[in-house]
Amino acid sequence: MKSKELFEEAKKYLVGGVNSPVRYFEPYPFFVDRGEGCYIYDVDGNKYIDYCLAYGPLVLGHCNEIVIKEVIEQIRKGSTFGCPTEKEIELAKLVVSYVPSAEKVRFVNSGTEATMSAIRLARGYTGRKKIIKFDGAYHGAHDYVLVKSGSGALTHGAPNSLGIPEETVKNTILVPFNDEDAVEKAIKENKDEIACIMVEPVMANVGCILPKNGFLKFLREITEEEGILLIFDEVITGFRLARGGAQEYFNVIPDITTLGKILGGGYPIGAIAGKEEIMNNFSPLGKVYQAGTFNGNPVSVTAGIATLKQLDDEFYKKTFKFAETLANTLRDLIEKYNIEARVYNIGSMFQIYFNKEDVINYDIAKKSDIKMFMNYFYELLKRGVFIPPSQFECCFTCIKHGEALEKTINVLEEVFKKLKE
Repeated sequence: MKSKELFEEAKKYLVGGVNSPVRYFEPYPFFVDRGEGCYIYDVDGNKYIDYCLAYGPLVLGHCNEIVIKEVIEQIRKGSTFGCPTEKEIELAKLVVSYVPSAEKVRFVNSGTEATMSAIRLARGYTGRKKIIKFDGAYHGAHDYVLVKSGSGALTHGAPNSLGIPEETVKNTILVPFNDEDAVEKAIKENKDEIACIMVEPVMANVGCILPKNGFLKFLREITEEEGILLIFDEVITGFRLARGGAQEYFNVIPDITTLGKILGGGYPIGAIAGKEEIMNNFSPLGKVYQAGTFNGNPVSVTAGIATLKQLDDEFYKKTFKFAETLANTLRDLIEKYNIEARVYNIGSMFQIYFNKEDVINYDIAKKSDIKMFMNYFYELLKRGVFIPPSQFECCFTCIKHGEALEKTINVLEEVFKKLKE
């Protein structure tokens, strides 16, 4: 098995054999050779239907021809310059035209950079130090938010990372998602000290936890009343739930939005977008410093433009339908085989929790049967279906999944029959 051999080699040179912990699963991860449409192929020649999609960016599937063509053309002109390019303006115009909260944009290199800079911006603008985040929400791997985080931090048993000084997170206030009373209490106890509330409108790094009806609107109202900035972390939901993201879908407009993943069409990028009055506090106009050699990298920007221009109404109709079909299939199988589980879907996102309770927050999500989920993962993998190897990630559909739905449904039937044995 070439994947096994490569993993043994990788462990000699890469920490844990991987460059991101969520990519690891026992006994070893498969190594990818190539991707095409909704499929990936490993180095041993195995073909998988891919519902991970690089954890979200590949809404058009692997190797979209238009994106490839545009990227190759840009690479021939140059990969990076350290100077402005016209395409940065073009992508910024698309973001501003699509995302309701976006009046100005700053491009960075990842979602982590975007959330880190957005918090710095909120503190600089308000003159306040404290922030509120929700238990289990993952906003990237930087110190201020790596406290009771989801994603790989939760999967691998280290929701609080070593190396983060207590004084760094003393201004980070944790509250349960979907709990209005807890938010009100935190704000009351820290009156005039909170710079921002950062929230994933859909908690996609603890699986797929949906906001209760009215919860996001409540956050908007209370932050406006208290002079607190509301930050939507739309690194995952941005351009996925609608062209304008979750804020368009739920009709709740934040002060600042962080973007990534789909924005780069499979290439590394992130962005902070928001009201002009706030965004102008970034240097060189303001005193909140933010910089980066690869900010607005022309290759990533080119891929982003080529991707966003393809997200038409038909794209959303199809990808939503694919996810809904799979979610309903899972619900039917849960009932048929009498397995305790919950399934959630929104837009082109879905996830199953092996849990007898309705999953509305991090604490309930943690009660899910992780062993059962991993059995589910491995049984899918044996049959050529790849999902993220974690109960606390989200599955995604892309525009190419239509051709693989029937096979996926048949595989799910086989897997649930096996789980029930």
